[in-house]
Amino acid sequence: MTAIAPGTVPKASPRGSAARARMLRGLLPALSLALVLIAIAWLNPRAISYFGFNLMLNLAIPIALATIAQMFVIAGNELDLSIGTFVGFVGCVTATWLRDTPLIGIFVLLGSIGVYALLGALIHLRNLPSIVVTLGMSFVWQGLAILVLPKPGGKAPAWLLSIMSFKPPYIPFPILAALLIAVVVHFGLMRTSYGVILRGSGGNAAALRRAGWSLLRTKVALFALTGLFGVLSGMALIGITTSADANIGNGYTLLSIAGVILGGGEFVGGRVSPIGAVLGALTLALAASPLLTFMHIPPDWQVAANGAILIIVLAARVLISRRER
Repeated sequence: MTAIAPGTVPKASPRGSAARARMLRGLLPALSLALVLIAIAWLNPRAISYFGFNLMLNLAIPIALATIAQMFVIAGNELDLSIGTFVGFVGCVTATWLRDTPLIGIFVLLGSIGVYALLGALIHLRNLPSIVVTLGMSFVWQGLAILVLPKPGGKAPAWLLSIMSFKPPYIPFPILAALLIAVVVHFGLMRTSYGVILRGSGGNAAALRRAGWSLLRTKVALFALTGLFGVLSGMALIGITTSADANIGNGYTLLSIAGVILGGGEFVGGRVSPIGAVLGALTLALAASPLLTFMHIPPDWQVAANGAILIIVLAARVLISRRER
C-alpha cells in the first residue's frame, strides 16, 4: 500500500475529471431548460401549471419534430437550410389536398420524402455542398407552397385536429409528445446497430467505407428521415394552427439548427443527441412562448433571449470541452 504524506490531498485522475466534464456537458441541455423554467416561474408563478404549460408549449411539438429532422442531416456532417420552407409546403398540402383529396395529399407527402432522399444521393454522388443545395431547395419549396395555397387559408383535417387537441390528465400533451419523440429517436439512432452506422457516416466515413457499408445508402437514409420528420412537423403545425400559410414555417430553419446545437450537437463528427435536441427545442419554445407577451415581455426581448441562451450554452460547452482533454 502506498502511504500518503500528512497534509497532502490526492489529485483527481485525468480520466475521472474528463468523465465528470462529459457528464456535465450532457446535462447542459437539461440545465438550460431548467433555468428558463425558473425564470418563467419567477416572473409569473401561475404559468407553471397544466394550463400554463399548454399555452407556453403550444408549438413545441412541431419545433421538436423540425429539430429532429435537422439533427439527422447534421449527424451526416451536412446542413439543411430548406427545412423551414419544407414545413410550410407540407402545411399547405395538409390544409388543402390532404383534407379534400386524401389520396393525392398522401402521394404528394410521400413524394416529398422521396425528393429529400434524392437530395441526399445528389449531394453525395456529386460531392456538392449541402448548404448550397438545400438553400436552392428552400426557394423551390416556397414556390410550391405558394402554388398550392396562394393566400392564407385552408383547414386542417378533422382527425389531425383531434390528435393535436388531445388533453391527457395530469401531464400536458406537448410534454408527453416531446418525451415520446425523444425516446423513440434516441432508441433508433443511439441504441440500434443501424443507428450506429448512420452516425458513423458523419463520425468516421472512411472506417464505415472500409467496413463495407455504402455511404450513399446512409446519406439517402439520413435525408429521407429528415423529410419524414419534416412532414410530421408540418402536419403537427397545421393541427395546432388549424389553417395554413406558405410562410408559416420559415422561422423553423434557424430554430431547428439552434435546437440541435443547444442540445449538444456538433456540425462535424456525427455528434448528436436526440434527447438533447428535444430539450433544446423545448427551451427555445419556452423562450419564445406567446404567454410571455401577456406577461408584458416585449417580443424583441424574447428573440434576444433565444440568442442569449444559445451563446451562454455554447460558451459553457467550450469551457467544459477544455476539461475533457
